[in-house]
Amino acid sequence: MTTTTQPRVPTGASRATAPAPSASGLRARKAAKRRQLTAAGVLMTPFFALLVTVFLIPVGTAVYLSFFSDDQPGLGFGPERRIFVGLRSYAAVLTDPTFLGGLGTVALYCLIYIPLMVVGALALALLLDSGVVRLRALAQLGLFLPHAVPGIIAALIWLYLYTPGISPVIELFAQGDITIDFLGIHTVIPSIVNIALWSNLGYNMVVFYAALQAVPREVIEASVVDGAGPVRTALQVKTPLVRASIVMVAIFTLIWALQLFTEPMLLSQSSPMISSRFSPSMYIYDAAFTRNNYSLAAAASVVLLVCTIALSYGVTRFTSRADTEEAR
Repeated sequence: MTTTTQPRVPTGASRATAPAPSASGLRARKAAKRRQLTAAGVLMTPFFALLVTVFLIPVGTAVYLSFFSDDQPGLGFGPERRIFVGLRSYAAVLTDPTFLGGLGTVALYCLIYIPLMVVGALALALLLDSGVVRLRALAQLGLFLPHAVPGIIAALIWLYLYTPGISPVIELFAQGDITIDFLGIHTVIPSIVNIALWSNLGYNMVVFYAALQAVPREVIEASVVDGAGPVRTALQVKTPLVRASIVMVAIFTLIWALQLFTEPMLLSQSSPMISSRFSPSMYIYDAAFTRNNYSLAAAASVVLLVCTIALSYGVTRFTSRADTEEAR
């Protein structure tokens, strides 16, 4: 019987290494990387163009205007000149009771509106996803249609329904000896919340429903096998799996709520409870186009932007920390 022996490698011999890439190979890799960067730059150009045009330039202009003010020397007969006022406009905004009151009004509006919006839209999406509702496509269309109505038109419709003397809803309540003032001091904010819910609930429901469609059916079937009922499956299985969509809807709803303007502006025509400075956005509009104080309006806009960014960042950080603790 013959045996073959492998030649022994000397102890000091070095192992074979991969051949070094040739110069042509390096040039090909660099060219491919340049093509990738060029393609990425071309695809990202529209985004950055819009970012600069509709966000950075307006924000920069507002910051610039907030530090300057138009002044007329002497008795007001001379030509206007722009002077540097520093933080005077910010001090005026932050010490103005009407602006601070507008922030408080919007805070109360957010406390009522955001939970109702998120919980209501999620509940409708879970109901549609469960299969209990028949004619699911028709139900989705009916819930989404109010969002297709422009905000001004929606506010005008509800202004008609809220105004005493012409509202069929108020007349119907009056026939039952029920007196209700939708634009009273205690009901005006819930009335505005109702308009916003009617307009946006269907849209956010569609967002949640699309997220629920991406939940693996195997997970739901496993929960059913383990004995979970429909309610428990919805709350403890489906809802945690669409948490990212819930956070996204909450942040976008918060951003839009802080910009409250259209509904109170139109309802102010029929209610003395809604002043021209009811919300920060109405305060900005009044300062710019009624009082012609563009420096004050710009400072209020910057303050509102800072509040929006800070609250959005806080929500994001809070949810990220919660996800990290759960992962541990």
